[in-house]
Amino acid sequence: MSSLFDLTGLRALITGSSQGIGLALAEGLARHGAKIVLNGRNADKVMEAAGTLAAKGFKADGAVFDVTSAEAAAKGVADIEANSGPIDILVNNAGMQFRAPLEDFPADKWDELLRTNISSVFYVGQAVARHMIPRQKGKIINIASVQSELARTNIAPYTATKGAVRNLTRGMCADWAKHGLQINAIAPGYFKTPLNQALVENPEFSAWLANRTPAGRWGNVDELVGAAVFLAGPASSFVNGHTLYVDGGITTCL
Repeated sequence: MSSLFDLTGLRALITGSSQGIGLALAEGLARHGAKIVLNGRNADKVMEAAGTLAAKGFKADGAVFDVTSAEAAAKGVADIEANSGPIDILVNNAGMQFRAPLEDFPADKWDELLRTNISSVFYVGQAVARHMIPRQKGKIINIASVQSELARTNIAPYTATKGAVRNLTRGMCADWAKHGLQINAIAPGYFKTPLNQALVENPEFSAWLANRTPAGRWGNVDELVGAAVFLAGPASSFVNGHTLYVDGGITTCL
């Protein structure tokens, strides 16, 4: 049965993987045999992340490019395909958050959220799919959120982008499943990450979260690895267009 979760020899590109969820997923996929390509815009941070994996016995290549640029994404993917080898697994993880009341939300931050959280999924996903389609196989995992399903004050634009990720995942499946590609999403709940550090350190919010979540706690990033390995490997061979919520049950209590 272990062969269902064996990623040996498969190359995985994880965007936004110099820290947080992206780096945790990179390590998790590496532990199951995948060859890792880390991505970010800051070369120093990408190299530091590669060093973190190397210290644990995993080799990782770095691919420094801006996923919010269609041209940079296409060139970056082409460089990986030419110099490292074919991308078998793509994890679209790059994302950002900005909190403000909707009536005061800055227009420039709205635009930045759209570019980072949804345009990047389209740009990198399209670039990778153009290489996967001729091979008639490939796995794309988009990182959505419980905010694909829920809403909360002061993060309406973020919620809009993550709802779009969920539906773009469905659209990618509708277009690309016939070419042998499988496109799914993971929707994390509230996890301890640098993106959420301000909330983690807020006792009032953490108490609210514990009461709101059936599991009664924050998630740890390594708890996302199983979902990623499942969607990246043979075990999910007939799963397509699906969003898998890893949220401690918070979406069961609407």
